[in-house]
Amino acid sequence: MPAASPRLSPQATKTRILDAAEALFIGGGFESLSMRQITSAAGVNLAAVNYHFGSKDALIQAVLARQLDPLNDQRVALLDKFEAEQGERLTCEHVLAAMFLPAVRMFRGDSAQSGRYLQFLGRAYTDPSPVVRDFINTHYIQSLGRFFFAFQRTLPDLDRADLGFRLHFALGALSGVLAGGNTQRLIRDFTQGHTDEVFLLSRLSTLMVAALRAPLPTPEKTNIFSDIVRAHDASEAAAQPAGGEGVAHA
Repeated sequence: MPAASPRLSPQATKTRILDAAEALFIGGGFESLSMRQITSAAGVNLAAVNYHFGSKDALIQAVLARQLDPLNDQRVALLDKFEAEQGERLTCEHVLAAMFLPAVRMFRGDSAQSGRYLQFLGRAYTDPSPVVRDFINTHYIQSLGRFFFAFQRTLPDLDRADLGFRLHFALGALSGVLAGGNTQRLIRDFTQGHTDEVFLLSRLSTLMVAALRAPLPTPEKTNIFSDIVRAHDASEAAAQPAGGEGVAHA
């Protein structure tokens, strides 16, 4: 008669559930996640999930907090350090370094685990589920505010709305890349094979700085695009049959 499987401790069971939910979340996002998938992947029953977490929402919040809390703490500590050291000399590059360096160092090992971690970050910051978005926006509201204020200090020519717009799209685009299936290969291609953290950090920051510091469109530039759109609309209208001719009738 085969020996019975050793009974898992409560903490080991909880960790197994978190690991399974995290892998499924990376693969398909919150909305595609089901309790049946989680229990099957973790090798536990539904009662164990309910005992440790109570609900799917609470479980995914625990998954997010397990990875994002330590990362967030490192980011804020680094920003505190740069602000204390630089004072009025703080630059946009310092703020971006505080934001990116902790995550970049996770990739330094070039292992499957580091690639999965970056995929997790990409998924966490791009998943459209209100459960995920609300958790990040409320649980990390103080640190998000700290970074936004630091960007405001270093980019005084941008008003609050325009800075928020640029950060949203620049960080969203980067997160979308990280959420892809072959993050490690993409980053190796992006850095031309370099694994040095300074090289990767400088490349990522250069893209972000370009987006954040780009000059606002002048009236002349706006007029150029206005002329392009008007010309396009005019050509589209001219291509339409006059008086509804050419429209099929029943």
